[in-house]
Amino acid sequence: MVRGVELGGVVRELGLRYRETHRLSRGQSRALRAIELCRTPALGGHRDQCPRCGYEHLVWHSCRNRHCPKCQFQARERWLAERKNELLPVPYFHVVFTLPDLFNPLVITNHRLIYDLLFRATRDTLLTIAADPKHLGARIGFLAVLHTWGQTLSLHPHLHCVVPAGGFSADGSRWVGTRRKRFLLPVRVLSRYFRGRFIVLLREVIRAGKVRLPDSFDHRQLDLLIDQAARKEWVVYAKRPFGGPAQVLGYLARYTHRIAISNARLLAFRDGKVTFRWKDYRHGNRPRLMTLEGEEFLRRFLLHVLPDRFVRIRHFVPHCGIANRVRGTHIAKAREILGVAHVAELRSCSNSSDDQLDSPDDVPPPINRCPQCQQVTMITVEILEPSRAPPARGRTS
Repeated sequence: MVRGVELGGVVRELGLRYRETHRLSRGQSRALRAIELCRTPALGGHRDQCPRCGYEHLVWHSCRNRHCPKCQFQARERWLAERKNELLPVPYFHVVFTLPDLFNPLVITNHRLIYDLLFRATRDTLLTIAADPKHLGARIGFLAVLHTWGQTLSLHPHLHCVVPAGGFSADGSRWVGTRRKRFLLPVRVLSRYFRGRFIVLLREVIRAGKVRLPDSFDHRQLDLLIDQAARKEWVVYAKRPFGGPAQVLGYLARYTHRIAISNARLLAFRDGKVTFRWKDYRHGNRPRLMTLEGEEFLRRFLLHVLPDRFVRIRHFVPHCGIANRVRGTHIAKAREILGVAHVAELRSCSNSSDDQLDSPDDVPPPINRCPQCQQVTMITVEILEPSRAPPARGRTS
């Protein structure tokens, strides 16, 4: 199948020159090279054949880079399959914590540090306010996903948090559900606590000498920036609750493995310029088009390449930081209190229509059953070794 404009085609056309003329991090260079080679003979492949009708299908291997738009579908499906066993039969809320754009210069020079502070400030905010008897009085857990982009590929760091509508009582003996139907916790309270907590954490790392200042900054300017941010209202956005586990899976399918831009949004690549579609959220989600010089397009895309081994999907529970090691214990205890003993009972909470996840917009799932006769499973008949020749520029098929 011949595709239209793809990120890989843009990178194959412009990536080499961009790498030669710009100073990139190791992760940025690796991402460009991986996207350039993805699903081309350079990575090798295999030939599948139908043993019944003889139909053949050639599959070039993927790069598996987490910033490649072609390589997120299967990673997302594996991750979602694991999450099915962790959801509870309660409503879930969606809360978004956004870092003001005043901090963008610091983000560019301190990606890992500032993103970690964003996670820590969000964790402290949700756990502290939820534990306050004036609001919920419960020890909650939640999942947070980092997104760093806006619709026009601008730098816009924010965390999408999926939070169950309740948590353990202080002594851990019962489940405390939210008394509110439309939101989990007061947004203004969350916003102001989040602002204060992030600024405290930022000042701590500045005093410890861990912050690298942008070229045009000195410490006086940094203090002025923080003072200015402290006077602003920070954006915390709360959506209505989901209906239950199946709806949460559908939501997570859309958010967890997104990258800055998908191939579906790319419309044209002509004369070194890239045109893509974006939504204007300030004017009723109106669809608009933007055209950028190829160099500027790549610059914006590379703003969102995360540091090596940076964890952008994190689970939190009270007093445990990142909860990968202990969340199974907490989930089992919550099921016991809620009277849901088996995973099968959770799955029965959904119906077939709710279980339909978003289809990938860039690449279909691997072909298993023969698409021609629809009778038997395809089998691999030949392994194609990687080619040392550079991939052809432009579009791929």
